Amino acid sequence: MPESLSPQLVLICIGLYFLLLLSVSYITSRNSTNYSFFLGDKKSPWFVVAFGMIGASLSGVTFISVPGWVGSSQFSYMQMVLGYMVGYVIIAYVLMPIYYRLNLTSIYTFLHHRLGLFPYKTGAAFFLLSRTIGAAFRLFLIASVLQLLLFDHMGVPFMVNVLITILLIWVYTFKGGIKTIVWTDTLQTTFMLLSLFISIYILAGKLDLDFSGLISTIQSSDYSQVFFGGWQKANVFWKQFIGGALIAVTMTGLDQDMMQKNLSCRNIGDAQKNMITFSVILLVVNLIFLCLGALLFIYATTMNIAIPEKTDMLFPLIAANELPVFGGIIFILGLIAAAYSSADSALTSLTTSFCIDFLNFSSEEEKGKSNQSTRLIVHIVFSFVLFALIMLFNEINKENVIKELFRAATYTYGPLLGLFMFGIISKRKIRDGWLVPLICILAPTICYILYKNADKILNNYQMGFELLLFNGLLTFAGLYIISKKAIHEKT
Repeated sequence: MPESLSPQLVLICIGLYFLLLLSVSYITSRNSTNYSFFLGDKKSPWFVVAFGMIGASLSGVTFISVPGWVGSSQFSYMQMVLGYMVGYVIIAYVLMPIYYRLNLTSIYTFLHHRLGLFPYKTGAAFFLLSRTIGAAFRLFLIASVLQLLLFDHMGVPFMVNVLITILLIWVYTFKGGIKTIVWTDTLQTTFMLLSLFISIYILAGKLDLDFSGLISTIQSSDYSQVFFGGWQKANVFWKQFIGGALIAVTMTGLDQDMMQKNLSCRNIGDAQKNMITFSVILLVVNLIFLCLGALLFIYATTMNIAIPEKTDMLFPLIAANELPVFGGIIFILGLIAAAYSSADSALTSLTTSFCIDFLNFSSEEEKGKSNQSTRLIVHIVFSFVLFALIMLFNEINKENVIKELFRAATYTYGPLLGLFMFGIISKRKIRDGWLVPLICILAPTICYILYKNADKILNNYQMGFELLLFNGLLTFAGLYIISKKAIHEKT
């Protein structure tokens, strides 16, 4: 870290940024109710939601891990991003009309309407599992970077670092919930994008590259390959593209965290405008993050900087040691913004889902001020769950975090994909609901066994994100077996 960018200066910048978030929280959470916490009183401007969702969707994983991934996978991630576009169209014109027509607070209530109690509770449980793992992965990465850049210099243990991070997020979300997050995410997206553009500008200047020189240098490098062929490899285009579409549908469209912001819009038209606008901006921003990744590796090679074993740490190391004080501060603020913008909404959505789907908050409790103490306790409990998972990941993580995150998603979101596919496509009714949890556990278990043995069973075939589709289809098939025609069911 540059001598002038001392730990004390970093702490002051973080403190000022947090006070800014707290001020926004205070303004937006006045006279808040459970309805404000869950759905922002249905008054969120769509363009504000669209911009804020960029930060929530990208998170610290994209901010740090996508640039670090370029070294081993080039620009192949863009194949997934193109698939995202298809997924977001499906969300806007298939899923969101259903959610708005049923006037849902928790999207998993759809499963109750359509398939019954057991599928509903199973779907909500898999969301809780999926989102806690995903949020913990994201926070783990950011906490690791802060430990490297700040807390190690101060002699502060990793555990204390994580506690401080979660506490700060909890403080500004516990009252206002989604009503606050819609606005704080907008602020945090701004800081994250500023950090992205300023970092590129500074590094390009150090390499004496103007804009056209920057583009041509990246294009001519070994890192800029986007499309990959061959049916056996995991990064082939069709696997990445289909995987991207399915990841968008599951990790956004079937995820209470991301959909809760959309459901806070005034109507379905605003929500659809938000989703399409968000998808276009996300495409451009992801491409720029990949360009930053290529630039980081080019810079490290040119300046004879050793590439760290965990390439996630390349951006933080260069930011700490190569950028001027201003650039280092902007990086830190962008990093914090990326962390908070995903973790705050994760805590809110986990609290919402548990209150609605498992504590059975009534519509009167959603819209009033009763049971706010219960909601607060749930919020605190999930904060401690995230803390425990982050400490676990710190002990076992050895790979690039975004790769681990998406791999976990193929197992935990697969049953959700199968449940919603069955509910939307099929007209059949579930006959033996108590078997649904078993099916939703069995499907990812089979997928895990297949993933571990695919090269032996399928002649060196490498499983990619198509595993998510296979997981969903296995769940769908299991539900079909235990279902019967709707005509035999009383309505």
